[in-house]
Order: sequence, then structure tokens, then C-alpha cells
Amino acid sequence: MPSERCDIFCNVIDNYGDIGVCWRLARQLANEHGLQVRLWVDDLASFVALCPEADAARDVQHCRGVEICRWLAPFPRVEPAALVIEAFACNLPEAYIAAMAAAGQKPVWINLEYLSAEAWVEGCHKLPSPHPALPLTKYFFFPGFTVKTGGLLLEKSLLARRDAFFADAIAQQNYWQDLGVGPRLPGELRVSLFGYENPAIPELLRTWEAADYPVTCLLPVGRSLPQVAAHFGAATATAGTLWQRGQLRVRVLPFVEQEKYDALLWACDINFVRGEDSCVRAQWAGKPFVWQIYPQHDQVHLEKLEALRGRYCKDLSEPAGNAVAALWQAWNGGDDVAAAWQGVMRDREVLAQHGADWSRALSRNNLALNLLDFFRQVA
Repeated sequence: MPSERCDIFCNVIDNYGDIGVCWRLARQLANEHGLQVRLWVDDLASFVALCPEADAARDVQHCRGVEICRWLAPFPRVEPAALVIEAFACNLPEAYIAAMAAAGQKPVWINLEYLSAEAWVEGCHKLPSPHPALPLTKYFFFPGFTVKTGGLLLEKSLLARRDAFFADAIAQQNYWQDLGVGPRLPGELRVSLFGYENPAIPELLRTWEAADYPVTCLLPVGRSLPQVAAHFGAATATAGTLWQRGQLRVRVLPFVEQEKYDALLWACDINFVRGEDSCVRAQWAGKPFVWQIYPQHDQVHLEKLEALRGRYCKDLSEPAGNAVAALWQAWNGGDDVAAAWQGVMRDREVLAQHGADWSRALSRNNLALNLLDFFRQVA
């Protein structure tokens, strides 16, 4: 069995969140670290949104250095890879598990968990879980924000490309021109808005309309779009739509693939993000961000929200930290998003510097490198 082959299994649950993380990891392992990577996906339609050159009708194809395979039932007979990544406890096919157990050299089986800033993650990171009946051990690998966790996905050149963009006024001007957005007006604020359905959206839009500075909101097509359209009295909208009212203009963008989304986060002053993948990318952008965590019926998501807020705000002044807390809470089911927004705007410069410092600190803990180190230790 080749020692540098990797199978990643992804069961798409949240449209783009799970597959977004897996696709980034697959490309990084293949293109930066030379592994032969197969990415098994049960929903290729969602994958095509992230990789437009892929074909949702094909069971096997190669895209950007990665072999993409449809996760079929029954599962085909294949030789297991040396490194097997079960993303987010997606449950490997029984036939594949049996093949792992029959292999002479047992694969390293990793359950890549969801990202969390909660303290308990450090104690569970890398814990083994022996299979109850087969000679296999699964290891739990937790992404996170401290050196006692697996870290975050970060491509080798990402921060250098980001900084080059920040330093190149012409590149920024061309970027906005490509989006159909003209030069900045004096005092203008540019915000990206990517989220789930949210009862706070209408109040936030009204706040921007009544601001004493111009606001341009860049809105990728997605789950927030129907609410924004309704706010402007529209039944629907498509990419390219422009709404204006008061100080606010909203430009609807097409759903953007991952690399283009990074540039949007770099170009904007403040970013509203959702779930896991866009939350991490907003932190690499080094700009102030507002996180909408995926809602759960038992409200445990609020504990995860508070855990990240606590880490993120640890080194902020009390007023700035309180401003972040108020806006994050208001955006995740709390009250008075208008007042919370004003608080963040008062501390905007402090938060901008903090975002840059936070990004640099996080970059010392790279998930792909940590995962490969662990794989080679265990193998």
C-alpha cells in the first residue's frame, strides 16, 4: 500500500460548509505536500459550486490535483489509502472499513472533527478510539485555536498573497471594477454579508440606510438573499442586482468559489460570515468579522460562539471586547443589532489592528502540517 495516499470522505450536510473544508484540505495535501488524494463526496452538485470545472454527472474525475469520486452505495471495491480521513464523523462505508481491517499495514484512520474554540477540545485532540470488533483504531483530530489542538487550514502562500493585495492599490481598484463597484466614496464602508436566514437582517439594513457615512454591502447569492430582497420590496434577485436606499447600496454577487471569496474578504472593511469555512477565512483576512454560527435546536451553538468570542477578545480593551460581544450576540438571536453595530463602529480602528494581530498569531499553527506530522508518527 503506497505510504503517501490519502482518502477523504465527505458527507455534505450544510450545502457548502463540510465540502468546503474537505476540498481545501484535499488540495493542500495534494498540491503542497505531494499526497495522492481521493476525495469521496456524496453530493457532487454542491461540490461543483466550489469547483466549477467539475462535472456533477461523473463518478470519477480529476480536479486541481485531486481525484474526485462519487460516494456510491453500494461502495465500490477499492484499496484503502495509508491515511484515511473521515470528515465530521460521517461514518465510513462498511465495505471500506472491512478493507482497512484486512490490509497488512493498517491505515491511519482520523476523524476530522468540527472546529471549536471550547476548552474541552484540547483534552480530546488525538485521542484514540479502538474499533470494538476489528483491529483498527480511529483518532479524533480537532481543529482549533491553540497549540494543543490541530490548528487551522492555511495554504502556504495565502498570507503573502493577501498582503500583496493590501499593498497594491491598482489590484484593489481592478477588483472592485470587476465586481461592478466603482471607486470608494469619502468615508465609505464596504461590508460583505454571507449568512444564514437571520431575523436581525432587516434592522441591520435599516441601520446602514440611516448611517452618516456611505455603506456598500456585497451580498453573495445564498440563504440571506431572500430576506434582503424582501427588504427592498423584491420577490427575488439575481447576481448583478443593485439596490439603493439612503446611505446603503447592496450589490448582489454570484456565488463565489473559494479563492475569489478570499479576495472579497480582503477587500472589505468588515465581514459577516457563517459556519466554519468562511469564519476561518475571515480570520485569515485579518479584518473585523461577525460570525453567525450554524444554529442548533438545543442552543449549544451559543456556547461555541461564546468560546471563540472569548479567545478572540482576550487581548482587546474592555470597551472593544464588549462591542464585539454585543454584535455577535445580537447577530445570533439577541437584541438591538443597531446599537451593537454602533459600538463596533466606535472601535473600528482598534478592531482592525486586532484582526491583523490575531491572524498572525493563528498562522503559527497549521492544520495540514499538524495532521501529516501525526499521521507519520502513528503510521
